[in-house]
Amino acid sequence: MNTSDTKWSDLAVRMGSATVLVIVGLAGVAIGGHAFNVMVALICGLSVWELVRMLTPRTPAVAWQLALLSGVALLLSGYLPAGWALPVLLAPMMVGFGQLSQHRTIFMSYAVLVQLAGFGMMSVRDELGFGWMLWLVVVVVVTDVVGYFAGRMIGGPKFWPRVSPKKTWSGTAAGWVGAAVVGWITMIVTGATSELIGISIAISMASQMGDIAESAIKRHMGVKDSSTLIPGHGGFLDRFDGMMGASVFLLIVGQIIGFPPGLV
Repeated sequence: MNTSDTKWSDLAVRMGSATVLVIVGLAGVAIGGHAFNVMVALICGLSVWELVRMLTPRTPAVAWQLALLSGVALLLSGYLPAGWALPVLLAPMMVGFGQLSQHRTIFMSYAVLVQLAGFGMMSVRDELGFGWMLWLVVVVVVTDVVGYFAGRMIGGPKFWPRVSPKKTWSGTAAGWVGAAVVGWITMIVTGATSELIGISIAISMASQMGDIAESAIKRHMGVKDSSTLIPGHGGFLDRFDGMMGASVFLLIVGQIIGFPPGLV
């Protein structure tokens, strides 16, 4: 098999899994309400399960307990006033700190991001509606897809070879361009100001940071994928790490700059 074949060897499986994820994800976003909240809670709960399995693989019972607790806490937070939702979101991390015997700091830091990301996604869908949730998803997906193809077609210097050996600067930059195009189109459709283009690029960068953070954890723990739950993609953390980074960023920055720009 030549080098070109190797580059694209996983494309069919990846595309098949991605198609299923897109269909289910879009259905959840479109339906919204309880269905969307349950979907997000399930994804985040499974992500916590994968995280604990990577950090302490010999404690499967603890992984399931923390996953269930995290998922339930996140789901409840979506129906509570924000002030009461925050301690509910953080409670599973405190429980995990007491149950895990090692890598507690990594667990607490990353699990908090998972919970905040889930809360951010539910907030965007509930408060801003289908259109803006779709914008967020499309920015992250385009960043990933454009970066994937550009990185393999153009190649060039690696972004951070020790942590993420497949990522290139060409793919990274191409993701920003793709996000800018999404922002420009959304600006025209919604009547938002041109700041949306800059925000879209920043969201793209935040999604890449989420990806890099998860890659660093995997490299530190000596594992290739967070799990094997999604064929061709690894686990839910592998697939949704970018979405989590983007969602947390929007949750924080949206309170500072006023979002959507020009429409609030």
